[in-house]
Amino acid sequence: MLEFLKSWYERKFSDPHSVTLFLLLIALVASLYFVGSLIIPVLVALVIAYLLEWPVLKLQNLGLARLTACTSVMLLFAGVMVASFLTMVPVLWQQSANLLQEAPSMLEQGKSFLMHLPDRYPELINAQQIQGIVSNVENKVLEFGQQILSFSLTSLKDVVAWMIYLILVPLLVFFMLKDKNELTSGIETFLPKQRRLISQVWHEMNQQIMNYIRGKVIEIVIIGGASFIAFAIFDLRYAALLGVLVGLSVLIPFVGAALVTIPVAAVALFQFGLAPEFWYLLIAYGVIQALDGNVLVPLLFSEAVDLNPVYIIVAVLFFGGLWGFWGVFFAIPLASLVRALLNAWTTEEAQKDEVTG
Repeated sequence: MLEFLKSWYERKFSDPHSVTLFLLLIALVASLYFVGSLIIPVLVALVIAYLLEWPVLKLQNLGLARLTACTSVMLLFAGVMVASFLTMVPVLWQQSANLLQEAPSMLEQGKSFLMHLPDRYPELINAQQIQGIVSNVENKVLEFGQQILSFSLTSLKDVVAWMIYLILVPLLVFFMLKDKNELTSGIETFLPKQRRLISQVWHEMNQQIMNYIRGKVIEIVIIGGASFIAFAIFDLRYAALLGVLVGLSVLIPFVGAALVTIPVAAVALFQFGLAPEFWYLLIAYGVIQALDGNVLVPLLFSEAVDLNPVYIIVAVLFFGGLWGFWGVFFAIPLASLVRALLNAWTTEEAQKDEVTG
């Protein structure tokens, strides 16, 4: 066993380039784990910079200077964000407030529906089971309400920090875009000279991350917009709020769609009961989810994602447990990074075997 481990170590880490790549990876993971919460504005700015790099490159290809292209894209992006904020936030706020006011009535109606199930289907379920389900739901609702209250109280002191972020993040994005070459050159000066594998992995991942972030934003807009239109056609209450939730649910592969189905079905059941409109709405929602998984995702991520669903789910659980929201958001790129690292080490080992052979 010791000989096997020794042989494996010599194959993988006898090359200085492999050691450099491994040490850099350990340093990055440790930095994100211990100080990740302190550099959230930088992470947000980095994501937005990756998103806006594509239109900047397109404008440069049309003949504009880098500074002019960056300024134009930033102004357009800021205008879209301000317009979206002014038009969507008041509607979402009002619908959220109305939903919270009607939540007790919805819970009572759901409780009444569940309590009558033993009378309709005595062979499938009994009153004790229903009572246990109701008690668990009520406890979860109370815990959720306490979390919202504590969050609202603690978030008051963060208002100043959010105001600072609203100024810092756009500035960071602008300078990341404008000074991209200078920043990357500066980072390279801190890296060791033995960085062939680092360059290989970086070139493989850079375009994938750009495609992934751009694809996710497009997917959120399309799925959220299509869901809102479908809900509005059926005159479903809180259509805008539920549409936004459905759009954001695509950030969590596979799991997000299942979770957001619960509020959609609950609101529809409260409004329509078991009438045909309820089932038609669920069918329309299911069609949107099916088109997302079978048409939109392969179309948007064919170049960025080529992973088995099992690996994706494991990556979401693992990286989400480490870094919360950002771990979930970057679960697929991080899983792709792990695969790129393994490919780099495997390729390096194969080249060694060819040389020695």
